[in-house]
Amino acid sequence: WRLQSESSGDLLRNTHSSWSKRLQAGHSLSISFGCVITCPRNISIGSEANIMNNCYLYAHGSGRIQIGNRVSINSNVQLGAADCGEIVLGNNVAIGPNVVIRASNHEYEKRDTPIYQQGHRGGRIEIEDDVWIGANVTVLPNVRLGEGSVIAAGSVVNRDIPPYSLAGGVPARVLKNECRK
Repeated sequence: WRLQSESSGDLLRNTHSSWSKRLQAGHSLSISFGCVITCPRNISIGSEANIMNNCYLYAHGSGRIQIGNRVSINSNVQLGAADCGEIVLGNNVAIGPNVVIRASNHEYEKRDTPIYQQGHRGGRIEIEDDVWIGANVTVLPNVRLGEGSVIAAGSVVNRDIPPYSLAGGVPARVLKNECRK
């Protein structure tokens, strides 16, 4: 895995002993190969977390990512909290492969200015305890996934999902309330 420093902009290859002083992490953290982490001082990861291959955790530009205990993040997941965004994952969260959770978006209102020059607007995403997010899901800013909810593969979540609900689709909607007994 690689760790990127916001101040230098350089991509650094580090061992646990050198990056652990910057990344707040509990015991038994597993980060697989190919992962990229920006601005680790803005990221905290709980105990017994598992982050699989080729994941990206972006927290530069005053972003913040907080990951709870016993969280499992599958391969190719992007957690983007850069540019004043915030992502909070509770405990016992399971995230499938190829999921994008992005807490900030481009500004785009001005016609006379290219979108890439208009900056970003940060938001907040909260994923409560014991949530399962299926493969290829996108979670957009200013969303809360309630405790025990399940998000079907391929969904785009742009609104809050109540606790213990099964949600799916584009955009995601509640398919079943009280899906867990």
